[in-house]
Amino acid sequence: MNKFILGTTVLSIALIGTACDGIDTANEEMFHDNGNTINVNDREDLYNENSWTKKGAHRGEDFGYVRQQKSPTGGQTISTNDMYSINREQVADTISKMSVSLPDVKDCSTLVTDEEVLISYVTDKKDKDGRFEVADQVKKTAMSVIPRWYHVYVTDDKSLMRNVENLAKMDSDSRNANTAIDDTINLMLQDSPQGRNVDAGENPNGEMTSEKYEMQDDDVHKINKDRQKRKDNTDNMVD
Repeated sequence: MNKFILGTTVLSIALIGTACDGIDTANEEMFHDNGNTINVNDREDLYNENSWTKKGAHRGEDFGYVRQQKSPTGGQTISTNDMYSINREQVADTISKMSVSLPDVKDCSTLVTDEEVLISYVTDKKDKDGRFEVADQVKKTAMSVIPRWYHVYVTDDKSLMRNVENLAKMDSDSRNANTAIDDTINLMLQDSPQGRNVDAGENPNGEMTSEKYEMQDDDVHKINKDRQKRKDNTDNMVD
């Protein structure tokens, strides 16, 4: 009888040990990278940029879920090196596709820089109110896709579509890139409506209307507001 009890006890301990090992292994899979990340769908990396192209993966079937915890080790911080990285080409493609799906937009070109989105589109609307409403729709479409710190500028001037296309040949390190961007934005503001203010503290392009709220260190390219003059008579009303 004692031998039976002893054998049962040893077997139980072994099973418990195996279960604990399984739990530990699962935890190791859940807490990866810096030991703080729990990612259900992709345990090999915090965010796999190519995962959406895999067969059947992340095409609407799966929800996106990531949980972050502070490191239990004092002084260890979570890496933010890739926190704000986006695929600009993919974002531009998404904005253009969504914009041409609007009833009054026939053609759309989108440029995404490090902190601006420039959109040139073609519409049949010629009256002031009609142009204003289309501008507001296109702008809101872009803002529904991009990170919140981005500024959005739109134009229905067909001649400016070439300007936007020429900027696409540059990058953040190109000489005079900021000046070229400012010049194009200036033309957009002069010639085209920009829609309604985003909210009480932001103008139609998402720029803070109070200097004390302006981003400082996070801004890669600051708009030269002294060179920009708004002539579009954009409505100041907020929805």
